Amino acid sequence: MMLASGSCAQEPRFLLLSLLLLAAWKAGRGQVHYSVPEEAKHGTFVGRIAQDLGLELEELVPRMFRVASKGSGDLLEVNLQNGILFVNSRIDREELCGRRLECSIYLEVIVERPLQVFHVEVEVKDINDNPPVFPATQKNLFISETRALDSHFSLEGASDADIGVNALLSYRLSPNEYFSLGIPTNDEQVKPLQLVLKKPLDREIASELLLVLKATDGGKPELSGTVELHITVLDVNDNAPVFDKAIHRVKLLENARNGTLVIRLNASDLDEGSNSHILYSFTTDVSPDPEASFRIDSASGEIKVNGKIDFEETKLWKLQIEAVDKGNPPMFGHCTILIEVLDINDNAPELLVTSLTPSVPEDAPLGTVIALISVTDRDADSNGQVTCSLTPRAPFKLVSTFKNYYSLVLDSALDRESVANYKVVVTARDGGSPSLSATASVSVEVADVNDNAPAFAQPEYTVFVKENNPPGCHIFTVSARDADAQENALVSYSLVERRVGERALSSYVSVHAESGKLYALQPLDHEELELLQFQVSARDAGVPSLGNNVTLQVFVLDENDNAPALLQPGAGGGGNAVSQPVARSVGAGHVVAKVRAVDADSGYNAWLSYELLSEAGNARSPFRVGLYTGEISMTRALDEADAPRQRLLVLVKDHGEPALASTATVLLSLVDSGQPPKASSRASASSPAAQAALVDVNVYLIIAICAVSSLLVLTLLLYTALRCSAPPTEGACGPGKPTLVCPSSMGSWLCSQQRRQKECSGEGPPKTDLMAFSPSVPPVSSSGDSGEKQMCGNVSTGILGCI
Repeated sequence: MMLASGSCAQEPRFLLLSLLLLAAWKAGRGQVHYSVPEEAKHGTFVGRIAQDLGLELEELVPRMFRVASKGSGDLLEVNLQNGILFVNSRIDREELCGRRLECSIYLEVIVERPLQVFHVEVEVKDINDNPPVFPATQKNLFISETRALDSHFSLEGASDADIGVNALLSYRLSPNEYFSLGIPTNDEQVKPLQLVLKKPLDREIASELLLVLKATDGGKPELSGTVELHITVLDVNDNAPVFDKAIHRVKLLENARNGTLVIRLNASDLDEGSNSHILYSFTTDVSPDPEASFRIDSASGEIKVNGKIDFEETKLWKLQIEAVDKGNPPMFGHCTILIEVLDINDNAPELLVTSLTPSVPEDAPLGTVIALISVTDRDADSNGQVTCSLTPRAPFKLVSTFKNYYSLVLDSALDRESVANYKVVVTARDGGSPSLSATASVSVEVADVNDNAPAFAQPEYTVFVKENNPPGCHIFTVSARDADAQENALVSYSLVERRVGERALSSYVSVHAESGKLYALQPLDHEELELLQFQVSARDAGVPSLGNNVTLQVFVLDENDNAPALLQPGAGGGGNAVSQPVARSVGAGHVVAKVRAVDADSGYNAWLSYELLSEAGNARSPFRVGLYTGEISMTRALDEADAPRQRLLVLVKDHGEPALASTATVLLSLVDSGQPPKASSRASASSPAAQAALVDVNVYLIIAICAVSSLLVLTLLLYTALRCSAPPTEGACGPGKPTLVCPSSMGSWLCSQQRRQKECSGEGPPKTDLMAFSPSVPPVSSSGDSGEKQMCGNVSTGILGCI
């Protein structure tokens, strides 16, 4: 009994404990409900979970607050600092719950000390984020053009992953005239979508139809999806081939290579199968025959080049093409192809030159037409546009007279003496790319006119001729050059007539009309004519004739053709004898007499020397004669043995080649010293009048020689300057530089010089003759004739003599 009563006493106590535990469990099992839209961004606020669960923020960490979810991963998270539940990652309702109407995320919140468990439900709200989707993007339907009206064709509808209004779909068919859309009512949801034929099909009108079926959901904003309905209308053979164009226009370059594609024809047959299989060909009634230049592929309709395409032969081809199908009976279609051949620059210009005159006078006026030029080019447009040019630079130019016609005209003055013949090249170049050209040569000969007078090499010539030349001797040759041609350059020579003293010039010299050779017609005498100056005229044979003159100075060179002539001693003397008294008391060296002589020649030929000829038995003569002075002086004192009358022979000779001489006789009478001589040693035996006459003769002679020498010097200086200014000529003869050599004060009044003479034979070097002379006696005292003046002649000669 006690046991039973004890057991009964414990049973109410256990029941009370169970009730308390159940109340505590129910209090911990209190559920919190939240909602969040799908696709919310990270950090989106969901709810204040700590506050809603009655927990303090300070105890979240100490009580080890944590959240666990069943199969939802870390989609939601709690911030322990503020106790807020937020979205941690992307939430996709369709992925999480599929097509279920309700979709929630269940969380368990656990805290310890004491242990408590809370249940939280977060509902995921659907948004319209999925468009309707058809099973395929395109659906092909094949419908015969013979199907009856109101025929139905089933279609598959679209599906939407969303729920509710977002998944409520409506359909719409693109506008067309053949089909409408049959949509089942709510009572006929099991029936599919259907196309309903409302107009008969015609494949030849529309062989294919492309319709778009669009499904739209009820969400906001609306989303839609589409499917293309490709409807093929099956054919019934009832059409002929038809080209896309009745006339085709094609451009083709000439010289196109074989195989070049011209055009690919496109003919269509609305039928199908063999009835739409088309073959192409040329029609046979076309001229010229196209098959000579083209070929056509019967299957593809390609027309290609099969021969020569030449723009210059055929500019436009007209081809007739026939297309035939394989129906029974066959049906035909036709088209025309116009092939325009395009020109390329394959033809060079062609030049034709017509000369109007074989030669052009050099005085032709500007603008004179010399030749006509025509140019052609078979190409067209710019390829056939030709321009002409002239090379090299010449006194001509091209003048365009008409299209592709030119004239070669004179553009500047001609001068045959500068250029006698021109060869110009006319170049014709077209405007193609690359351009082609052709050339033609034109030779223009310049005809001479008489516009140049004969010209001498120098305006004046100096000629040296030895005197006593034989008659007809050639003394010089003048030459004038005429720059003209033919008869205009034919030069003839003549003398410009003048008088020389009392005689005409033509009596002295003559000139050969053709060769220009000058001849001396008579012997020339230096003593009579030292200088012959005249002009020679050169004239051409042109019309009108032109001429020019040149001056010639002919110097007659002296030859030794005059012997020394003794001067007459004056009153008391006769012949060649000189009488002079001499006192016996005179000593050695005393001048007792003087022989005076002159020579009509000049230069060396007039240079006199004196020599005492000894007689037989008079070997010890007390007299001697000065070599160049002619003074007779004593060699010793006279004695009684000497004869009272002394006869001296003095030989006076010049220095010519050969030398000429004269002999003077001097008679000396010895008188005693008591009888003074009638004249001083200077006066000899001459009277004052005779000595005055002798002095006058010497003065005149000196003046004449000085004048002649000065004239020669001036002439030779001028000649030398002219020769130096002219370019040197091999083999030319010219005088050398004169070198004056004078004797001492005791010499005669004549001097010599160095003469250089180049012989015109051209053999050997030029010869130089140097002749210097001086007295052979020593200088004497001033007792000599100091009144005589010395004089030097300086003559430089280049000699052209007659042999």
